[in-house]
Amino acid sequence: MENHATAPQPAGADLGAQLRSAVGRLYRRFRSERPAGGLGDVALEVLTRLHKHGPQSLTELSRQDRVSPASMSQTVNRLTSAGYALRAPDPDDGRRVLFAATPAGDELAGAARAQRHAWLDARLNALSAEDRAVLARAAALLSDIADS
Repeated sequence: MENHATAPQPAGADLGAQLRSAVGRLYRRFRSERPAGGLGDVALEVLTRLHKHGPQSLTELSRQDRVSPASMSQTVNRLTSAGYALRAPDPDDGRRVLFAATPAGDELAGAARAQRHAWLDARLNALSAEDRAVLARAAALLSDIADS
């Protein structure tokens, strides 16, 4: 891995452009680390959310992904027909339908998470202690920015 610690320090917009590019590339690379199979990125993200947070309505899922309910309906239909999610009536409101991960869905979401974490951990462990410290500081700063 290259050591960028001695690179010139970008100012303002240049730094913003570099961060957007690096974060975007890292996010796309991270998303590409997943078990082989027919699920696309969006379906796997929805399945992971169901695995992590439990049953959710179509409206909740649509709002979180900022997509139309019709678009989310296609995604959950793919998950249910593949056996990774199921529909169930909301126990608090019989008019609503909740979607939940099945055991097979939980297994796939867990495997995807483990594979992604292993990939990132291996890349981080290949860095020097100094570079890991720089990234730890950058992660804290990015979290602060995200929380502002």
